[in-house]
Amino acid sequence: MGITYKDAGVDISAGNRAVERMKAHVARTARPGVMGGLGGFGGLFALDIKKYTDPVLVSGTDGVGTKLRVAFLTGVHRSIGIDAVAMCVNDILVQGAEPLFFLDYLAVGKLDPGQAEEIVRGVADGCCQAGCALIGGETAEMPGFYPVGEYDVAGFAVGVANRDKLIDGSEIVPGDLLLGLPSSGLHSNGYSLARKVLLEAAGYTVDQVVPELGRSLGEELLEPTRIYVKQVLPLVEAGLVKGMAHITGGGLVENLPRVFPEGVGAVLERSAWQVPAVFKLIQAKGQVPEEDMLRTFNMGIGLVLVLDSKDLAQAQEMLSASGQPSMVIGRMEQGTGQVRFV
Repeated sequence: MGITYKDAGVDISAGNRAVERMKAHVARTARPGVMGGLGGFGGLFALDIKKYTDPVLVSGTDGVGTKLRVAFLTGVHRSIGIDAVAMCVNDILVQGAEPLFFLDYLAVGKLDPGQAEEIVRGVADGCCQAGCALIGGETAEMPGFYPVGEYDVAGFAVGVANRDKLIDGSEIVPGDLLLGLPSSGLHSNGYSLARKVLLEAAGYTVDQVVPELGRSLGEELLEPTRIYVKQVLPLVEAGLVKGMAHITGGGLVENLPRVFPEGVGAVLERSAWQVPAVFKLIQAKGQVPEEDMLRTFNMGIGLVLVLDSKDLAQAQEMLSASGQPSMVIGRMEQGTGQVRFV
């Protein structure tokens, strides 16, 4: 008997079973523009040229980072798929783009069709939340690269905006208001620090109920990243948004300036929003310096919109109607791209 591909660690039959289990989840993400189904060499999507007469494609890619370690420890994998979508679609949203389609990449040491299905189920959940279609992906079994039970996942999103509706922050001026949309927690950033503090220094386990959090640590750390697409796009279409920032790694300090034109800065009022308990817990248990907290975590604000003050009431009314809370967290001022807190 010779050595087979399965003997080398790659089970093609398991891969086929995984794809079959994924098909139902992919199907529920279908939207206008999708052509064909799974199995082709490329995903097909027809752009609506009646809606987008001068289209600009906007793309984004990201991963989930070391949040994956929490999924490995808990055995819970569905929310990870939502994170993979959220990190990409929120990024292209800030430029005023409507997410159209998404592709995922899943690399595993040994393919478990049930585990792979749960991850893709989460990806489909995220796509449904964002209104984009899951039109393809890759599942790679890579023995020797990842321990059994572990994996990496990345996402790729493409969206579109009419050229005259692209948001680049160029119209932002001193006096404009910063409208913060709450995060659902850590989202998918800062997990190396969070794990160092909570799992190592503080000695918590993922199944331990933490009184300050009101639930187990694993549940808190696996809370999926909030997706803001359907709540915010109507404001973009109404011309109410001058600029947006997705608050990811680098926090408010480093993400806000990415959308500032020259000659402006921002001042944020720390008392304008409630910092979620998980951030307070990390800072207390790790004695983490305030500067590190602000440059590592979103601190409770997942997305920031820059608006003219005259548009504030309409914007908040539209957000409220969609079930999205918001609060004014600061304002623009003259400056050189700095973000200061008061």
